[in-house]
Amino acid sequence: MLSSLSLSLSLPPGCKIRITDRGLEMLKTETKKFVEEELSNITMPEMRGEEGRFQYTIKDVKITELNLTSDLRFQPDVGLLFEVQNSSITLNFQRRILYWLFYDEGAINASAEGVNIFTVLHLTKDQEGRLKISNVTCDASIAKMRARFSGTLGRVYDLIGAFLTTGMRFLLNKQICPALNHAALVLVNQLLETIPVRTEVDSYVGIDYSLLSDPVVTETSLDMDFRGMFYNLKNENEVLVNYAMNPIVREYDRMIYLALSEFFFDSGLFSYFKGGLQKQLLLNSFQMPKDLEMLLRTTYLGTIMMLNPALMEHPLSLELEVTSPPRSTIKTSGANVAVSCNVKVLVLPPGKPAVQLSSMTMEGKFNAKVSMKGKRLAIHLDLRRFKIYSNQSALESLALIPLQGPLKTMLQISVVPLINNYIKRGVQIPLPDGIDFIEEVVEYHNGYIIVGANLHFRTGLREIIERKLSGETDNSI
Repeated sequence: MLSSLSLSLSLPPGCKIRITDRGLEMLKTETKKFVEEELSNITMPEMRGEEGRFQYTIKDVKITELNLTSDLRFQPDVGLLFEVQNSSITLNFQRRILYWLFYDEGAINASAEGVNIFTVLHLTKDQEGRLKISNVTCDASIAKMRARFSGTLGRVYDLIGAFLTTGMRFLLNKQICPALNHAALVLVNQLLETIPVRTEVDSYVGIDYSLLSDPVVTETSLDMDFRGMFYNLKNENEVLVNYAMNPIVREYDRMIYLALSEFFFDSGLFSYFKGGLQKQLLLNSFQMPKDLEMLLRTTYLGTIMMLNPALMEHPLSLELEVTSPPRSTIKTSGANVAVSCNVKVLVLPPGKPAVQLSSMTMEGKFNAKVSMKGKRLAIHLDLRRFKIYSNQSALESLALIPLQGPLKTMLQISVVPLINNYIKRGVQIPLPDGIDFIEEVVEYHNGYIIVGANLHFRTGLREIIERKLSGETDNSI
């Protein structure tokens, strides 16, 4: 376990996320609403007692209104601080009072004033690498409580009002922190469980978004380092070693920043290669145009005649095989993906094994445009550079020059669109359900990209949590 811990600490992250104080500002309204809903659900036990000749029962206590002045901010080295200052809570409860021979019952309205709540949420990484609230520090106080009595015994009630409200204040004060503890440790942690940690992307690969360490919290940001690594579902232990540089996020202007290193993309290319996706895509997409077949027949006429003139009557075929995992390169000018293939020119006599006429190497370089939609990261590829050369001789490489244009056109028409169609759905980034990126800006740096964006709640915190508890999934993912 110690060796695994030291390894995770030494690994550079493939994915980083920074939430700034601007992002936290957006969360304040939702957090306040969520806390108000939790406090509104507080239940208080029935109160019975007597004071002199008074006997009383108070029951059905309900919070009818909350006027909270709240703030949400980062607590350096710990997590988040939610604070309520000088606020008020209005309650309604049923009274039943016996005084001498007088009996009375009815409703009483009361207000708790000078309500102060100081709650700190401790954010850590759990054993699975998931972000969670590990502890809650809470302190609540109520400065005073007033009750407004009515009815024939209104003045009499005023005599014992201080006694009743003192008890009510004590009971209400005891209920605030347990309610907030449950909200954070149970309900908000349910929300955090919607962040993907280790999940399947498709039938070929999965992705690992486990945290490498506890989040780093300052007065202005929350920074999280994720493994950010794809893996082959057929062999999850066969993964690419991360030698990429550590992405550096310096900005604070947007609500959130997502940084992805070359390793993030290379691990995906490596895992798809090992999973055999490229073989399936090439098998489904490859149809050779007639003019290209005619050009190949002309180019290899001499070879065919030397092997067997009878082969001239049979169709030709190209067999493409990606020979090694593609690699990405990210620079300030943009991102590209380099692919190397082995291309075989074959004659296909019916009922007989294919006859190889030649073998060549094809190298292609694709421009890769990164985009975000919601919380899905997608890439669009565009073939920019292309060359082929012979594996046999330099002379044959010269003879292949006329083939470069037609082969590039064939790839652009048949192969590249199929690849883009497959990858256009993208992969989910580590954000909870119900929260999306908007107004994204992609910046390219040497060795990594940074996506700066603002955040948007598609639904409230409570709705997201209730959907998680009921087992529903986010249909937008």
